[in-house]
Amino acid sequence: MYCEELELSILRNISKVTTQKNLANELGYSVGKINYILKALGDKGLLKIENFYNNKNKLQYKYLLTDEGVKEKINLTKKFIARKKKEYEELESELDKDTKVREVI
Repeated sequence: MYCEELELSILRNISKVTTQKNLANELGYSVGKINYILKALGDKGLLKIENFYNNKNKLQYKYLLTDEGVKEKINLTKKFIARKKKEYEELESELDKDTKVREVI
């Protein structure tokens, strides 16, 4: 998976997860990798990261998309769709070529 695709997956799923471990399990990555990407997204200003200081579980955080995070999510989604459309068109072209070769045989 491209790094951009991982970032997009995190941005898309951030609102419905409660812990980094849950997010890691959902996306199929290690907690360390998810932690690294979340920190990078926070450093870029795409996520607002808040610790629940009054919570007994001091390791629990709340992740919120910033306005820049929403813009980046839209941008990454557009790039993802464009890349997948290109892959689809290439596969469709390859299939057409294979079909024409088979018709000749």
